[in-house]
Amino acid sequence: MKILHLDTNHELLINQLNDFGFINDQDYKSSKQDIESVIHNYDGLIIRSRFTIDKPFLNAATNLKFIGRVGAGLENIDCDYAESKGVYLISAPEGNKNAVGEHALGMLLSLFNNLNKADKEVREGKWLREENRGIELEGKTVGLIGYGNMGKAFARKLRGFDVEVLCYDIKDNVGDENAKQVSIQELWHHTDVLSLHTPQTRLTLNMINTEFINQFTKPFWLINTARGRSVVTKDLVSALQSGKILGAGLDVLEYEKASFENLFSSTMPKAFNYLIKAENVLLSPHVAGWTIESKAKLAQTIVDKIKAKFC
Repeated sequence: MKILHLDTNHELLINQLNDFGFINDQDYKSSKQDIESVIHNYDGLIIRSRFTIDKPFLNAATNLKFIGRVGAGLENIDCDYAESKGVYLISAPEGNKNAVGEHALGMLLSLFNNLNKADKEVREGKWLREENRGIELEGKTVGLIGYGNMGKAFARKLRGFDVEVLCYDIKDNVGDENAKQVSIQELWHHTDVLSLHTPQTRLTLNMINTEFINQFTKPFWLINTARGRSVVTKDLVSALQSGKILGAGLDVLEYEKASFENLFSSTMPKAFNYLIKAENVLLSPHVAGWTIESKAKLAQTIVDKIKAKFC
């Protein structure tokens, strides 16, 4: 079987696939149109997020047996159409779930203790102790939307804190010893910290908007290490300004390009200008699952799934 790799990944991925007898070609620069013209020669495709795998591409991939996406989600692939053509889809949420859980926790603790703000001030010669008095996680209720690999990983990280963890998910019976599954109404009523762990689907696009935010009984903190387009940024800004949202840790943004590799090329939206100046907002460039360890784990997960299916 011949496999085409469209993005660079940990070297173990190609090395181990070579050991299993696969033929591995690499093309990290050609245009999508050029790749489309040769994809019929390949049985497998490995991609991160370089471009979308749509119907025309899949129609050209007449011999394709599988697509491996070295990441958690498959939103850059027309999954229904791929599966209708018999293409086996592989993702690797197991590979970076620990990294995401740690990043979410780091963002939360940094926000609660004003670490970014205090660090910046000390570097400027300011020694403002009372102004940087923090709050404690103990006694808070953390609500998770989405309780798959990522949500479960974050809940496990919270076991060392005296917090109540609630989860809401469209699937039944996903709660465990680390999080109690509840209705969305109960989540709205009790949550002090909301953390998103959902894939990008039609149900999650623009999910966190003004109407949704106003359902919460208490002002709350927001952590988003999932997908940027789940949060309507202008509505988030309005909630930050009103105090309905107390602060936000955002590893992902509504304005990201589909490849996740860039932000945007046009003028920065007004809402984003607010976020970058707000002291109660912490930003990172879609790196929650982007650790040295997760790079290897993601690649190994893809190898293991290919081996289990095709060897």
